[in-house]
Amino acid sequence: MTAGFVYFAGTVYWTSSVLPVFGGMPMLLAIVAMTLLAAYLAIYPAITAMVMGRLVSQGGRAALFALPAAWVATEYLRGLLFGGFPWVPLGNSQVTVLAVAQVASVFGVYGLSAVVAFVNAAIAFALLTTGRSRVIAIAATAVLLVAIAAWGSWRVGEGSLTREGTPLRVGLIQGNVAQAEKMNPTPQSSRRIFTSYIAMTRDAVRRGAEYVIWPESSTPFTFGHDAVGGAALRDLAREVGVPLLFRSDQIVAEPTVRQFNAAFLLNPNGETVAVYRKIHLVPFGEFFPLQEWLTFAAPLVRRYLPFTPGDRVVLLPVNGHQTSTAICYEVVFPSLMRDAVLQGSELLTTVTNDGWYGTSSAPYQHFEMASMRAIEEGRYMARSANTGISGVVDPYGRVVQASAIFEQVGLVAEVRLLNGRTIYSQIGDVIAYVAMALTVFARVAVRPRTGNADQRTKQKP
Repeated sequence: MTAGFVYFAGTVYWTSSVLPVFGGMPMLLAIVAMTLLAAYLAIYPAITAMVMGRLVSQGGRAALFALPAAWVATEYLRGLLFGGFPWVPLGNSQVTVLAVAQVASVFGVYGLSAVVAFVNAAIAFALLTTGRSRVIAIAATAVLLVAIAAWGSWRVGEGSLTREGTPLRVGLIQGNVAQAEKMNPTPQSSRRIFTSYIAMTRDAVRRGAEYVIWPESSTPFTFGHDAVGGAALRDLAREVGVPLLFRSDQIVAEPTVRQFNAAFLLNPNGETVAVYRKIHLVPFGEFFPLQEWLTFAAPLVRRYLPFTPGDRVVLLPVNGHQTSTAICYEVVFPSLMRDAVLQGSELLTTVTNDGWYGTSSAPYQHFEMASMRAIEEGRYMARSANTGISGVVDPYGRVVQASAIFEQVGLVAEVRLLNGRTIYSQIGDVIAYVAMALTVFARVAVRPRTGNADQRTKQKP
């Protein structure tokens, strides 16, 4: 539990700065909230440790090799239970080690988690044993890593996915608007933000962009409820003659008033051709679980009308092809990207606003988790972020182009619209289901060793 807490406290520490700065919560309470989150997340590796402790005590050192299954089982459940929080799974540590990261195209990020867990289990086994068993463990691990690295290097080097499909030049607009300014805009600042995005869009199209994507929180009005702002966006799409994707709140009055976090796609004629409603909402940001008991969060709750989650993936038609998008946090859910690809998405995109997190590690973590989705699905990933990181990642996880955080920039990069399928996109998280089954089987099947039983018998009075 302690190790898990230290890990997650060092991973999601940035949540303690968001609540005081943007939620009006006292710093002490924000630290308490972050501590509770880290403590909750630490339960999952603690369960893994508990299971492994029992297996090793009953089955001996060889039971250490059950670690990949136990780890993946609990890590998968962390991304599923109570809405899920699959932030930085163990496998994501390999996303920049491209030769190893290609495993995700077959087994997903949880397959990579299994590989990392296996290597660590083998190291522990080798340290705790001697002789032939140690040699076998080291040799088997070395063979596995060499095989993975050789295949992964070949896959990246072969790179056929970067030559297939239809090319498309995507413009990613990073306005770099401070979060404080977004939350408390004046009429003058709203006008300045909007005109800046319009000017940057025109510039991106002049540089060859055929599809322009604005980040989350880029429109200083609610699309569909502001006639002037909506008309300006439609006029812009007609002027530049390319599809325009942007995010805005969507308020629906029937049958009851509901608010959605939505992404709108305008075609070159200025018509709304698709609306995607965010499915995975951010806990304590877009909805408040158990808010009737979390009275300490009242200042933050009052700032938001709770959002209603969307109920399905919506494809976005661009130049005769199907694309998709994820809004902010939901890009960390592998199953959502897979659903989009299964429905025919040829390009993955995501729009986000990471201005909340300042110069912390959160924007970098978020970008690397989006990169993992590209490898899993064999698709280009185009990411537009308000304050960065914006960029394009190819189907092998290579960063084609990326911005720095907190710079105003319009990127134009070529992607390819692909319709092939990786093994992972076909089988999904089968490895997680197998891991859960193996963990249960091991727990039931492993019995105390005879030597241990005899020793306990001798100790009886």
